[in-house]
Amino acid sequence: MVEGPLIAAVRSGDAEAVRGLLAVGADPDAVDGTGTPALCLAVDAFDLAVAEELAYEARLDRRGPDGRTPLLRAIDRGAFDIVTMLIGRGAQLWHEDAEGRDALALARYWHESGAVAELCRRSGASGPVGCRVVRSESGTTCEELSLGDLAVRAAHTAILTMLEPKYGITPSFDELMSRALAEPDVGHEVWWATTSALQQRQDRAVWEAAATLRHHPDPLARYFGASLLHLVVLLDESEDESFDESIVDQLLPWAEQEENLQVMRALAAGLAAAFDPRAEQPLPALTRHPDPEVRQRAISGLHGQVSKGNPEALAAITTCTQDTDATVREAACRALGNAPAHLPGPANTLAACLADEREGIRMTAAVRLALRDDPRGDEVLRDCDAVDQGSPYYWDLLDVWRHQTLNTAG
Repeated sequence: MVEGPLIAAVRSGDAEAVRGLLAVGADPDAVDGTGTPALCLAVDAFDLAVAEELAYEARLDRRGPDGRTPLLRAIDRGAFDIVTMLIGRGAQLWHEDAEGRDALALARYWHESGAVAELCRRSGASGPVGCRVVRSESGTTCEELSLGDLAVRAAHTAILTMLEPKYGITPSFDELMSRALAEPDVGHEVWWATTSALQQRQDRAVWEAAATLRHHPDPLARYFGASLLHLVVLLDESEDESFDESIVDQLLPWAEQEENLQVMRALAAGLAAAFDPRAEQPLPALTRHPDPEVRQRAISGLHGQVSKGNPEALAAITTCTQDTDATVREAACRALGNAPAHLPGPANTLAACLADEREGIRMTAAVRLALRDDPRGDEVLRDCDAVDQGSPYYWDLLDVWRHQTLNTAG
């Protein structure tokens, strides 16, 4: 059987070519020489970009030669991001594999068996198992394990956790926390899955359980509680302005006593995201915290006070433009762009940042000056090469263009 250009594009991981071929009429359900649908090939390659293109038009529940749908195949591979995408597109959960396992049962099987043990069983080899850490588009991490010709990602516990609510299953707080703590990398997909599952319950008992972890001797347990409270505040869709008050009641005393930097980052992020005015009180002091990520989080929470011209907030942010850490300096420049236009101090500080050794900081300062109709950064902007959407400056420069266009039109 001769494989067509769509299968070739899928095999090469060329999402743009796949999109173009589909646009001119290529069959989204094309199969390779073994009868495996294109979508299943993308799943096997852990290729989210190609799978997304195909999933717009392909039959999501078409079985491959092994009897598995693309969703079951993605669960088997441990491809958390692809599983999430397929379910979001409408893939059905009730289909079963050759062993009679539906999506939930298959995920639970891998969770209980363990990825390494199951990989060894399937390959018939004892190892050594290859391992590399991969990062998803959302920023979460996961181990990709390989043995012989087989490769899986160790995200089956995260997949199980994401699936359980869809089946009406509500694991306890302690059970979900134990799943997270079993993985020491807090950036792992299982940390996102467990905290997200608890956040979605919108249950005050969950928030209280998270807050009690403030006194836990294990920093990872404290981080779990702090990051969960941050997520509750961050994803709050309530129109009740008092929603954050009970969370802030927990975050404020916790932040005063916390010594672990990783936990402190989550607490600072929670305070920065909260709408309760009390959450802003410790932020100026946190811009002087020893950890640069905590300082950066604090800066992000002071944007509102800077826009009001609050002297303490402006003084703290101005000091941060001279920080030893470049990410902190850039965050401070962005924040100063919100200062009231009639205040000369922020503009003069931004102008001083045009001499920073980092190009990104010079550009950030120049953009903020241009948005204030201050020409002192124009030379930096003129010296910038043409940028496309892949450039880190694209959206900032687009804002400048729109601002100048509106001024000209006015």
